[in-house]
Amino acid sequence: MTPKVVFASAALAMSLAVSAPASGAAFVIGGGLADACSRFALDGRSDDYSLSTCTYALETESLVKRDRAATLVNRGVIQLRRKAFAAANRDFDTAIRLQPALGEAFVNRGAALIAQRRWQEGLTDIDKGLALGADEPEKAYFNRALAWEGLDDMAAAWRDYNKALEIAPGWDAPRKELARFTVTPK
Repeated sequence: MTPKVVFASAALAMSLAVSAPASGAAFVIGGGLADACSRFALDGRSDDYSLSTCTYALETESLVKRDRAATLVNRGVIQLRRKAFAAANRDFDTAIRLQPALGEAFVNRGAALIAQRRWQEGLTDIDKGLALGADEPEKAYFNRALAWEGLDDMAAAWRDYNKALEIAPGWDAPRKELARFTVTPK
């Protein structure tokens, strides 16, 4: 079973006047509860059933290390949507210990840190996830832009929103954020 890692958007309320971080889910191919968990994460679900399906998959299914790490990322994404940041971070940390090259685990941990207003830590994780080759880097750049805004570096935020839009021109979230900016020559 070879999982493909993909991203899905997560809706998180932040006390900023900006959009919520985008987070990613890891796709597990092959059926079973781990596969259902990945579909729930990709579909944007955060209900109790989705969370318990992921937990049950981790407790009962015999998963190769890569799929276990992907399922932890998926459960972490669901926890992130529920604003259960400590639980989400535990899942991302465990996924990273199992698969240190899983960029999505770093990007998602970065999103969780950003949602907690831990801007610099979030930037560090997102940079690591990008360096590892996250499947949908536009989501990482979008989150990194949120962190730059939190750190009051609007030029860096503008660049990252633009990078997200350049990579995914059909995605409205960065376009909406860029509409808030006025760029003037120096």
